Amino acid sequence: MTSNDILRQVTQEVSVCQKCVLYHSRKNAVPGEGPADADIMFIGEGPGFHENEQGRPFVGAAGRFLEELLAKIGMQRTEVFITNVVKCRPPGNRDPMPEELDACDDYLERQINAINPKVIVTLGRFSMARFLPNAKISAVHGQSMHVRGRLIVPMYHPAAALHQGSLRPVIERDFAQLPELIAGASAAPNYSTQAASEDKGDAEQLSFF
Repeated sequence: MTSNDILRQVTQEVSVCQKCVLYHSRKNAVPGEGPADADIMFIGEGPGFHENEQGRPFVGAAGRFLEELLAKIGMQRTEVFITNVVKCRPPGNRDPMPEELDACDDYLERQINAINPKVIVTLGRFSMARFLPNAKISAVHGQSMHVRGRLIVPMYHPAAALHQGSLRPVIERDFAQLPELIAGASAAPNYSTQAASEDKGDAEQLSFF
């Protein structure tokens, strides 16, 4: 199967998935979108209201901010692949539950393997935790590291900047570094699983807007 075939298959499976309770309240599943040969893959946390309505990732206010960030580094969203760790909207935009993350994990892994991006940018705590389970987002955001052979760059979720204005310049600086981080991928360190556990005092990740 080609990469496009695999992504189409995942999309079809996600659209009828009943592996967890989230299918009860979904209007549209949101498998993700972008080219099968994208160099950059963004992984957010989960669909929000607008995404559930349209079946597309990052189409609300956070999505507009993401497009603005991409434009500042000379890119368009059509050049990158965008998805989430869960493919259906958690009710009320609550955090995804462990069993919901587990239910979607195979879909995400197949997408990653099919696209084989140069870099994976995690947006928010839950997507970061998939690759950096013990990291503090306040300590590692905007830094590149290798995890299981892949270049990972954790960042705050764009929605966090919409609700905590002080994070906006932080996110803008992190995005501005992306081209340099990709170019210098070979120098990125390997992630240590001994990193400190998540700090309760970290800026709140308002993940699903």
